[in-house]
Amino acid sequence: MQRGTDGWHNLCKRVREACETFGCFEVVYGNISPKVREETFGLMKELVEVPVERKQKNASPMPYHGWVGPCNQVSLLYEGFGLGDASNYDSVRSFAQLMWPDGHPRFCNTIHTMATQIEELNKLIWLMLIDSYGLGEKWESVMINYKTLGWKLRSKMANG
Repeated sequence: MQRGTDGWHNLCKRVREACETFGCFEVVYGNISPKVREETFGLMKELVEVPVERKQKNASPMPYHGWVGPCNQVSLLYEGFGLGDASNYDSVRSFAQLMWPDGHPRFCNTIHTMATQIEELNKLIWLMLIDSYGLGEKWESVMINYKTLGWKLRSKMANG
């Protein structure tokens, strides 16, 4: 859809209204291929199987930016991984080297691709929100300078 058209402005308004009313919306985004999505989910299964000793190396002083293992504060059935600046290949590679001795190049390539494409979508949504408030000509001054935080969550099913 072309920015500045009636269709664009209508979609921007709908996105803003969904955020204001529901706090969320569902996106159908065809730029992430089914292959990349499938590979990403498969790699997440590999990641949760990494030994706890290696997962604990993914530490951060910022809450939820590192590994969060099962604990009483969150849940004994919960595990999460934070990967800071996930659209930066070197950040993904550093994370992978903590988790796997060989650095898992396929993990790096796939996660970097997915994070880059998600960041592209995120920027598009920000632009839609900015345009919906009539700030389009000032979008550069309004855009937030951010780094993509990749976050993988897993809830373990309770036995019994």
